Amino acid sequence: MAKVIDEKLQQQLAKARSNYETSQLVDPHVLFATFDEVEDKLNITLTNSTSFAVPRKLLQGLSDANPQQVKQIEVTPLQDGVFWEELDVHINIPALLQGVFGTKAWMNMVRKEISKLGGQSKSNAKVEAARENGKKGGRPRTKKTTES
Repeated sequence: MAKVIDEKLQQQLAKARSNYETSQLVDPHVLFATFDEVEDKLNITLTNSTSFAVPRKLLQGLSDANPQQVKQIEVTPLQDGVFWEELDVHINIPALLQGVFGTKAWMNMVRKEISKLGGQSKSNAKVEAARENGKKGGRPRTKKTTES
């Protein structure tokens, strides 16, 4: 009788291991996280062997922290996020993968900063377009409309 129970238990354990491994591929969790001080990025590796990096300045609560504080990364017990106890910062990885770097107010500020950088960029196409506009007398003036 004990042998039958042992065999059933072994089968159940094998099935549970298989289910766990499959779930890690479908619903990955954080395996580990590191901070690259040179690149100033948070590197996160997931249980499905994928990894990604996020610039620290985009993450709410980390943008003003010093690098030594940022290096003190811990993975949450459920492996669905990372946190910094000293900084009282928690980042949910599923939300981060969807492009959420903080609260709505933080995201609006980040969007404005990114937009500002885009407008300041120099490209050959942008330089050429400016030259062509210059040949035509520059940017057209805004026409004032009169109301009747």
